[in-house]
Amino acid sequence: MSPTDRIRDHAGQGATTVAARRARRLRADRARQLADLLRHQLLAGGFPDGALPHETILATDYSASRNTVREALDLLRSEGLVERLPGVGTVVVAQKYPHGLDRLMGLAETLREHGRVTNKVRTVGPVPAPSPVADRLRVPPGTDVLYVERLRRLNGLPLSLDLTYIPLDVGTALLGEDLENTDIFRLLETHTGIPLGHAEISLEAVNADAHSAAVLQAPRGAALLMLERLTYLADGRPVDLEFIRFRGDRIAMSGLLHRSL
Repeated sequence: MSPTDRIRDHAGQGATTVAARRARRLRADRARQLADLLRHQLLAGGFPDGALPHETILATDYSASRNTVREALDLLRSEGLVERLPGVGTVVVAQKYPHGLDRLMGLAETLREHGRVTNKVRTVGPVPAPSPVADRLRVPPGTDVLYVERLRRLNGLPLSLDLTYIPLDVGTALLGEDLENTDIFRLLETHTGIPLGHAEISLEAVNADAHSAAVLQAPRGAALLMLERLTYLADGRPVDLEFIRFRGDRIAMSGLLHRSL
């Protein structure tokens, strides 16, 4: 074979390889798209009998190949949402609970339709406020604030690890309260005599550190949803700074947004 023929042959093999890679990439893209659609359906209760349609039906309904459907189901399986049972098919094995972001409510208020929220108080007591906490709560650095760490469960399953800082003049009254079964929001309104007004929030994904993973019974390094929330009384005073780590496989955040220019 001449050098020219070898170059042409190599180029042809390269084109075949590139085409194969492109096909795999496109199938992976379509699998992610299908997984997103199926995830929304199962989280919204779209499969009331707990079983997904057969792969051939899904392939027809979504104009996808069987291989694409299988890859999409594998993605949902890796998230712990579905499982394949011999003789049964693909079934829903986990549920994510909806957590709204458009109303200021405690966790028990938010999830009251889905079961009972209980709290295990791991730590409670005064601590010197670190500078970032003092700045947010508008107290002098080093001033004592009430620190509360709680493991929160829904229907007995670990759901979130909450780290809360409250100004001590407000927080002292909470020490004698039932923090195991009562949302702190309700206690703040009761003891201050002022309703809560608004909150600043930020939401990001973080990896579970060794401590969080152990408390939440999640794999170390698993994705957690970190909600940082600074809550104000109606008179504008900040009274509650929280760092909440949610198990990402058990909670789904949602809200209603209006366009404003």
